[in-house]
Amino acid sequence: MNAEWDDLKTILAVARGGTLAAAAEALGLNYTTVARRIQRAEVALGVTLFHRLPEGYQPTETGQLVAAKAAEMDHRADDLFRSVQGQDQTLRGRLVLTAPQLLIGPHIAPVLAQFSDAYPEVEVLLRATNDLLDLNRREADMAIRISRTPGDTLMGLRLCEQQVASFASLSVAKSLADTPQHPIDWIVYEQTPGVPKPALERYPNSRVRLVFDDMVAMIGAAKAGLGVVRMPMFLGRATEGLVQVPILPPQSYADIWVVAHRDVWPSAKVKAFRDLLVPWFKAHKDCFVA
Repeated sequence: MNAEWDDLKTILAVARGGTLAAAAEALGLNYTTVARRIQRAEVALGVTLFHRLPEGYQPTETGQLVAAKAAEMDHRADDLFRSVQGQDQTLRGRLVLTAPQLLIGPHIAPVLAQFSDAYPEVEVLLRATNDLLDLNRREADMAIRISRTPGDTLMGLRLCEQQVASFASLSVAKSLADTPQHPIDWIVYEQTPGVPKPALERYPNSRVRLVFDDMVAMIGAAKAGLGVVRMPMFLGRATEGLVQVPILPPQSYADIWVVAHRDVWPSAKVKAFRDLLVPWFKAHKDCFVA
């Protein structure tokens, strides 16, 4: 009896994720289905593929071999489907996009509106995330990314350069103007937890008041008047209740790109969306820099 392809993909997902739960999430299945597929594959192949440990599933030597071969098959399948997709010149069916959440409202949504009006037979699935989805493994057809480079295996166009600056609520902005000698409270990001060096040099009375791991939360705190926040200029300018304050001079930040895998780049749906996206960013480039 032979193992089915779905079972082999499940073996690969469990080997990569280390647990049934992680594999289930990666495959979009439930926990029970993953467990059943692993058991079915072991019966079909007549071997034990995983050690069941308290901390998760550890592949046996045979399990590692099967997972490696499944990865090769998966890679070849991705190559095939990308090549076929790149030859697709129809403007119907699904187009999967990914973009950072906070870029969508002010600058991706208007393009989506134009695209859906122009191409009603295309179903757009938008994955809103800051995570870099794997375009090699077809987690998305096209990505809008804030990055220094599009990636070695990808084709890309730089949509615009951008800068960051300091923003605060109206009440905090007024206080800064009226009493510049008072300590300046900062709301900072967990990955860059200190006061920005140029701001600290100009205003030694700056101090960190709050540290967050999420920009949406930082925006909420800034709007509530809890301090100054460093953020991309397009975002600060698009956020009602915040104004730019001259505490941090505008600084260069990672550019905004549109990218796709080289195989997928020529497809009609990807090209049609790109042809609307590029002019939009060109027309609104002043939103991103001082």
